Amino acid sequence: MKNKEIKILLSAPRGFCAGVERAIEIVEKAIKKYGVPVYVRHEIVHNKFVVDDLKKKGAIFVEELEEIKDKTRPVIFSAHGVPKKVPYEAESYKMTYVDATCPLVSKVHREAENLHKSGYHLILIGHQNHPEVVGTMGQLPVGSIDLIQDEDEAKKYEFKEKKLAYVTQTTLSVDDTRSIISILKDRFPGIREPHKEDICYATTNRQMAVKNIAKNCDVFFVIGSRNSSNSVRLVEVAKKSGCNNAHLIHSQSEIPYDLIEKSNTVGISSGASAPEILVENFIESLKKKFTVSIDEVEIIREEVVFKVPKKLN
Repeated sequence: MKNKEIKILLSAPRGFCAGVERAIEIVEKAIKKYGVPVYVRHEIVHNKFVVDDLKKKGAIFVEELEEIKDKTRPVIFSAHGVPKKVPYEAESYKMTYVDATCPLVSKVHREAENLHKSGYHLILIGHQNHPEVVGTMGQLPVGSIDLIQDEDEAKKYEFKEKKLAYVTQTTLSVDDTRSIISILKDRFPGIREPHKEDICYATTNRQMAVKNIAKNCDVFFVIGSRNSSNSVRLVEVAKKSGCNNAHLIHSQSEIPYDLIEKSNTVGISSGASAPEILVENFIESLKKKFTVSIDEVEIIREEVVFKVPKKLN
């Protein structure tokens, strides 16, 4: 019996962004420079495949610095950024540390600090307990920054003082964030906004690329981890853009072949922390069961590169 024919629309850009590539390179270069083990505070990026690969090379992942038994070993801070107290803690332990915070997250940190110094009360639009949100809120004194997660919270937010400003997590849904900002601007006409949008170029580009093809797909798959904010947002974007049948494929996922069997056009993208090898492996699995044709649909070419810290060169 002839295999069913399916057409894959492969979203581009997808996968690793410049901040993720830089963070992984920092861990690899630190291992080369300092030997093993090198400690990493929190998952360097939210992807099990990447974390497991770095473990094999000699990285040990911890959630807090106090877990590190041998304080003479270097520690790396994850791409999501850390609260201000963490570098101070590393210094008090006399530890060598390398900060792998994505430069676009660091930009939000500096922005929040400058606005706070100028007398503004801050709103951070983001998801509670996400490490990036913990890191950004941890740049400022407690009580000087409030978290808003959705439209409801934006509608209920109470604020009495004059000077109010907002910043956002870098990996949010562009459309959802736009509607939250619109509510805040209606309610607080004088609210100050960032000079340049905080949602990063890679998040925006990947969402635009998914939007571009989702409406033409019977089923849509995003390769990425469950705790990866930008991957989860891509699934939401695919659904809102016309493909209700959108799913996250993570390390524990079973491929839903029965669903693919009922489809003619399959969309595929991957989150900013998912390596391309996972996309290739997924497509190879499909090729074993179906006759596959692939059309890569690129909407923009990314040429952003972030340098690693000088101390590692």
